Amino acid sequence: MAMEKKIRVLLGKVGLDGHDRGVRVVASWLRDSGMEVIYMGRFLTPQQAVKIASDEDVDVIGLSFLSADHMLMVEKVLGELKRNNLELPLIAGGIIPKDDRRRLKEMGVAEVFGPGSRMADIVAAISRSVGT
Repeated sequence: MAMEKKIRVLLGKVGLDGHDRGVRVVASWLRDSGMEVIYMGRFLTPQQAVKIASDEDVDVIGLSFLSADHMLMVEKVLGELKRNNLELPLIAGGIIPKDDRRRLKEMGVAEVFGPGSRMADIVAAISRSVGT
């Protein structure tokens, strides 16, 4: 019997936001749901995040934001993905206003989650984004 390939998720923080409790909780949820999680840490540049995604051969990138720099950082990460010819779904979470959530999705973010999001919804969105 062949083992099913686990979804590989890269989680972390880009920019100067150091608050990572929420993303660590999400990492635990995803591991508990059977996904393989690579936590890249905090204070990374968009270039570093995309390089890690490439090096780790992940299926999806999840970024957490609490410092209101989500629009700029997502734009930069999406630009780096394009420059590196990587087609990876990007999921964002954190304190993101509703209007910005809509704009992020228009930019190409697969899904945006805020406080109070349910684990099942996050897991389902990641599975959908990678086509499983």
